Amino acid sequence: MAVDSELNGVATAIGTAVGAKLQPRPIRRIHGGSINECYRWESDGGPLFVKVGGAENQSMYAAEAAGLAELRQANAVRVPGVRGVGVTSATAWLALEWLQLDASASADAALGEQLALQHRRTAPAFGWHRDNTIGSTPQLNARSESWVEFFRERRLRYQLDLAARNGHGGRLQQRGSLLLERMGGFFTDYQPVPSLLHGDLWGGNRATATDGQPVIFDPAVYYGDREADLAMTRLFGGFGPEFYAAYASAWRPDAGAGERADLYNLYHVLNHLNLFGAGYLSQARALTDTLLARLV
Repeated sequence: MAVDSELNGVATAIGTAVGAKLQPRPIRRIHGGSINECYRWESDGGPLFVKVGGAENQSMYAAEAAGLAELRQANAVRVPGVRGVGVTSATAWLALEWLQLDASASADAALGEQLALQHRRTAPAFGWHRDNTIGSTPQLNARSESWVEFFRERRLRYQLDLAARNGHGGRLQQRGSLLLERMGGFFTDYQPVPSLLHGDLWGGNRATATDGQPVIFDPAVYYGDREADLAMTRLFGGFGPEFYAAYASAWRPDAGAGERADLYNLYHVLNHLNLFGAGYLSQARALTDTLLARLV
């Protein structure tokens, strides 16, 4: 936990940025991931959700703020409003709108319909105007007009190279290299458009507000194949059949989406391998072998 003097400095910095007086310390810590400390912080303008971390996280927080702003422009799925982002001498911070969530409620149908609307927001090329992170791993977003080139180079090759540096060589690298050569075979009859993606859409990054509306947060935004978002909703669970039915009613996925889902989820499995270690190695190998078998 950040020390009192650091939190006092953060309170002053946030207050200056948002034009409100904050309490010297947050009222309580909020459950979150291992990368950040998250708090409910009271101000005379109402509560805020605040992430804090080391000063080296400044770029990561700025990219998250930009991603939330990009998603907000779609006028589709609700995201927390950004109140401010900055850094003190030792601590980076991101202040967001406080949203009251209902842990017992589900808004799967609304989320499916609204996500399809979000995906209707498109760009001229795949990628984004800045890099960001997927978890704490850098995510490269240099634009490309070719989706196959973008996903091969900015997503899978980057993660495979990182895995090699982390000591995961051998069969994973051999089979992974072969997949990179052949993955264009999944796109012979399918040309995706660059849709606005959340980028990290697993069950832990969605919720339902007390007004019954779905909310998504902690994005890894870029413009890519909408199937990549849909694939990740199935990777770790948390989305019900009403979500998929509502999405399909609004914008039916391509008939080959099921086969490409493993390709898109391999990116996240490789990222987990690089973040959390060899417990994900067998899953990464199995997905790679499954994908190659479909390309024979």
